[in-house]
Amino acid sequence: MKLSHTLALAGVLATAAATFSPEAEACTRIVYKGTDSLYVVGRSLDWKTPIPTNLYVYPRGMKKAGNSLPGSVEWTSKYGAIYAVGYDGGVTEGMNEKGLTINGLFCKGTIYNNDGNKNLQPMSMAMFVAWLLDNNATTPEVVEVLKNRNFSISGATFDGGTVSALHWGITDAEGRTAILEFDNGDIRIYEGDDIRVLTNDPVWPSMQAINAYWQGIGGKNMLPGTVKSPDRYVRADYFVRHVEPVSDADLGVSICRSALVTECVPYTYTVEDEPNVSSTQWRSFANIRDLRYYFEPVTNNGFYYIDLGKCDLRPGASVMKLDTSLAKDYVGEANKHLKKSAPFTPMY
Repeated sequence: MKLSHTLALAGVLATAAATFSPEAEACTRIVYKGTDSLYVVGRSLDWKTPIPTNLYVYPRGMKKAGNSLPGSVEWTSKYGAIYAVGYDGGVTEGMNEKGLTINGLFCKGTIYNNDGNKNLQPMSMAMFVAWLLDNNATTPEVVEVLKNRNFSISGATFDGGTVSALHWGITDAEGRTAILEFDNGDIRIYEGDDIRVLTNDPVWPSMQAINAYWQGIGGKNMLPGTVKSPDRYVRADYFVRHVEPVSDADLGVSICRSALVTECVPYTYTVEDEPNVSSTQWRSFANIRDLRYYFEPVTNNGFYYIDLGKCDLRPGASVMKLDTSLAKDYVGEANKHLKKSAPFTPMY
């Protein structure tokens, strides 16, 4: 794994303790590595209130803009993709037809811009993930775009004024993963073929130090059990590395799902002195090899998937939408429930 710098363990743990807030919003991302090129990216979306999230399938060849401001980043999509769109206004995550998968998770303390880049081409958080998925097939391609930064980034607040402070996990069809973070306006990218987990705070180097400490203890002896971000990270990293690698698509997703659930926060769970502890609202699973994107609201009876390989992604094809509020009883392939739709309206 390539890290931008190495810190002494004691110093990192001290920084992590000072930085991590017990009120941080909770999300977990894991990468399950099977056999025969099977990779499944699972994530939980945890929030203090329900976040209405619908699924959109966009074809290739669509002209888009990253913001409504003058001079914003503009592009025509090279690849079709499926997006999970929160509030019908912003892309939370998605997978494109090449299997590239990107998920955004909260990371308090994120600062996107500084004096050196605040006047670059505007890009909204609502379209950032779509921009990367639309134009890149692999993780190295995304990394190159980010290193050649030509954008400033901003986003609308939501849910009563919450700022979208995020970091991202990026994984491609070969299992190559990168973690993207913004540190006081500067981009930090951590790459590796064996990055398996992302949660929330603290930032990536600090989290690695915490995990290294617990690896020394040994997961079969003891694992941390709270819903705090470092504890969830340690549990997730241990379990996703100790489950059986398989090639079967359905079994692989089931294994990934069972590993992810051990890090999820029970629905309606609260802590008296931590009012912003967040329970899991939904989970998703991207089978990168077979281009199946699974979605599981925790209040549903089951979970379902869109087979992106069966969608019409040709230029000029319709945008398709699955309204998840109507999907309480959906199980298995749900392509038949996709309906023609206007593009979602970004919350710039």
